[in-house]
Amino acid sequence: MAEIKFKKRIRLKDFSYKGCYRYFITICAHNKNSIFTEKNLTDDILRDLEKISDKHKFSVWVYCFMPDHLHLLVEGKNESSDLNKFISEFKQVTGFKYSKRSKEKLWQINYYEHVLRGDEDTKKVAYYIFDNPARKGLVEHFKDYHFQGSFMFEL
Repeated sequence: MAEIKFKKRIRLKDFSYKGCYRYFITICAHNKNSIFTEKNLTDDILRDLEKISDKHKFSVWVYCFMPDHLHLLVEGKNESSDLNKFISEFKQVTGFKYSKRSKEKLWQINYYEHVLRGDEDTKKVAYYIFDNPARKGLVEHFKDYHFQGSFMFEL
């Protein structure tokens, strides 16, 4: 008898991902390559993130480029804010530009998300993300890390 393989579900089954929700997102680089160490690359990606998040009505509370992945803390601004469309377009646009330059893939397929519940403090999640480079030993203090920030407030 043939073995049946089930595709692992990484999205919540009965959740639409539309509306004014907050999300902690992790998008990994293709093959977990350490590519987010060049300011020109991260600046290019940030310009696209700003445009695409605005287009899809998302606030970007936090972004943090670790060498092999990107963390985002985002929030939908209205009922039409669609996380899946936003992340899909972001990955498609940035991945296409990167592959034109490097002939390499930028992102792994898919991404990870955590939908923040009502009682989860946005500020605590933001500082958890900001502190990631210090926890990983890349810097002494998170304010010393050059590959993170916010579109909502100054660090």
